[in-house]
Amino acid sequence: MTVTDFTQQAQQTRLVRAGLWLRDHRRTIMTVQWGVVIIYAVLLIGPTLLPLPPNGAHIWDNLTLLAQFLFWGVWWPGVLISMLVFGRLWCGIFCPEGALSEFAATHGRGRATPRWIRWKGWPFTAFVLTTVYGQLISVYQYPLPVLMILGGSTAAAMGIGFMYGRNKRVWCRYLCPVNGVFGLLAKLAPVHYAVDQQQWNAPRHSAASMEPFTCAPLVAIRTMKGVSACHMCGRCAGFRDAVELKARRPDHEVVHVAGETASIWDSLLIISGLMGVAIGAFQWSSSPWFVTMKQTVATWLVRHGVVWPLERSLPWFVLTNYPERNDVLTLLDGTVLLAYIAAAAVIITVAVSLPLALAVRMVGRWNARRFHHLCHALIPLAAVGVILGLSSMTVTQLRADGFALGWMGPVRFCALAGGVTASCWLLWQILGCYAGSLRRLTATALASGAFAAPLCAWWLLFWHW
Repeated sequence: MTVTDFTQQAQQTRLVRAGLWLRDHRRTIMTVQWGVVIIYAVLLIGPTLLPLPPNGAHIWDNLTLLAQFLFWGVWWPGVLISMLVFGRLWCGIFCPEGALSEFAATHGRGRATPRWIRWKGWPFTAFVLTTVYGQLISVYQYPLPVLMILGGSTAAAMGIGFMYGRNKRVWCRYLCPVNGVFGLLAKLAPVHYAVDQQQWNAPRHSAASMEPFTCAPLVAIRTMKGVSACHMCGRCAGFRDAVELKARRPDHEVVHVAGETASIWDSLLIISGLMGVAIGAFQWSSSPWFVTMKQTVATWLVRHGVVWPLERSLPWFVLTNYPERNDVLTLLDGTVLLAYIAAAAVIITVAVSLPLALAVRMVGRWNARRFHHLCHALIPLAAVGVILGLSSMTVTQLRADGFALGWMGPVRFCALAGGVTASCWLLWQILGCYAGSLRRLTATALASGAFAAPLCAWWLLFWHW
C-alpha cells in the first residue's frame, strides 16, 4: 500500500466514524438545533420590538443592525458555502426551520402528503416569489420584512409539519423556498453518504446495523445515488452495514448522476432563478437603467395626466413604506422594479440558454435531457454569484462602520474566476459523456459563451456602477 493509498484509507475511516457519530449522538444534535432555534428567534423577533436604528448606529451597538449583518452578511452566505463543502449538513444539523417542522410533525396529525405539495415546480417557484417579494418590501434593510418572510416561512413549515408526515420534514422536502438551491449546490459537495447495494441486499447483517431509523427528508436511501435531497444528518449511517459517509470527486454527481435526473425545473432554477432573478434583485437598486426606466415611464404618465401611480404607496408588507426614513416605494417604483427583475431574468435566460443549446446540438441531435444536464455545469458560477451578491450586504454595512475593504475587488474577481473555471471543467466533463474529442472541444467553446451575460451583469454591479 502506497502512502497516498494509506492516507486516503485513513481519511475514509475518519469520515465513516464521523457519520456514525452523528447517528449515535442524536441528543447532542437536538440540543444544538434548539440552541440555534433560540438564537434565530432572538435575531428574528428582537429587532421588531426596537425602534429603527438612529443615524450613527453600528453593528456592535445596535441589535437591528447586528441582526441584519448576521442574517444577510454571515448566516446566508455561510450556509450556501457550507452546501458546497459539506452537502446539506446545515439542513440536517442546524436549520431551525427544519427542526421546528420535524418537531411539529412528531406531534401532528401525520396525514399523507397531498399531490399539490409534491409538485416538482415548487423549488423554482418558491425561490422566485420569495426573492421578488423580498425586494418589494426591502427585506435586507428592515426588521419587519425579515419577520414577514423568514418568520412566515417558519410558521408555514410548522403548519405543514403538523398536518402532514409523521416525524418527517415535508416542508423541507417540497416547499422550502431554498430547498432547490441547496439541492443544486450540494451536488458539488466532496462528501456523501454512499449506499453499497450488494451489502444492502446481503442476507446477514449485524443486529446493530438493523436498528430502524427515520429519514426525515423522505429520501429513498436504498436507491440514493446523490446528495441533492439528503440532509446529511447521519441517521442512516451503518444501516445494513451498507451506508457510509465517504469522500467523492466534487464533479461526480453533476457529471455521472445528474444526467439521469435533470429536468426543466433544474434548468429554470439555475439559469432563470440563480442567474436571472437573483442578479436583477441584487442589481436594481444600484442600476442607472432602473432610474432611466422609471423616469421615462413617469414622464409619459405626467404627459397623459396620470399622476396617481407616482404618488400612491401601499402598506409596508406590500411595498416598502418608511416615510420617517424617506424610503417609500410608490406604485410606479414597484411596477418598474418588477419589470426590471423580469427583464433581467428574460435577457439572461436567453443569453445563457442559447450557447448551451448550440453546444447540445453540436454533440448530436437535439435532446432536452442533455440540455438540462449541461445546465448543471453552471452551478459553480451561479453559486459564486449569489454568495457574492449576499456578501455585498456585508460589505455595505462594514464600510458604513468605517472598515477599509479595498481588497474586496480582487477577492470578487478571484471568486468569479474560480466559478468560471469550475463551470468550464464541468462543461468539458459533461460533454465528454456525449461526444468525442473534436466535437467535445467545439461544444465546450460554444457553451462557454453562456458565461458572458452573468459575468457582464456582475461587472456592472461590482465595478462599473
